[in-house]
Amino acid sequence: MKISTIAMACLALLPALSAQELKLPANLEKLGDRAREVVDVTLDGPLLQLAARFLSDKDPDEARAKKLVSGLKGIYVRSFTFDNRGEYDPADLEPLRAQLKSPGWSRIVGVRSRRDDNAEVYIKSEGDKIAGLAVIAAEPKELTVVQIVGPIQPEDLRDLGGRFGIPKVDLGKKNAKED
Repeated sequence: MKISTIAMACLALLPALSAQELKLPANLEKLGDRAREVVDVTLDGPLLQLAARFLSDKDPDEARAKKLVSGLKGIYVRSFTFDNRGEYDPADLEPLRAQLKSPGWSRIVGVRSRRDDNAEVYIKSEGDKIAGLAVIAAEPKELTVVQIVGPIQPEDLRDLGGRFGIPKVDLGKKNAKED
């Protein structure tokens, strides 16, 4: 009987274990040792639903974010802020980008600036539905990786921006002040 109980417990954990599909390469995880500030958000399953309860139904922005979160399986954010340029190597992102080249993932946005601010947005498709989204935002002194597992549209990032450790993203406006 003990083996069947253990097997059932393991099966119950599988959805939570498989929710986060992207693995942050070890070299990026170690950046925390050099970073001035680290944001590490891991919200999956029931914990995500619990966090959504703190969003107000009365505030229109929070209500939209709460509705959006109700269908998600997980939100994962890793953000590193450094004191100086060059404290991480942009090439260290290649193993992560390689994962995002796997079947189902498509890059939909790529932004490069002369100031070394780069951003990429990827979606994971399952049939005709978007089943996940990943964002890589790389600046000279800051690196942020966001993964959202579950049904979401890229424009929904506006509603989640500034919550759950997700940076504010504006996909619709071009920065008027460029170098």
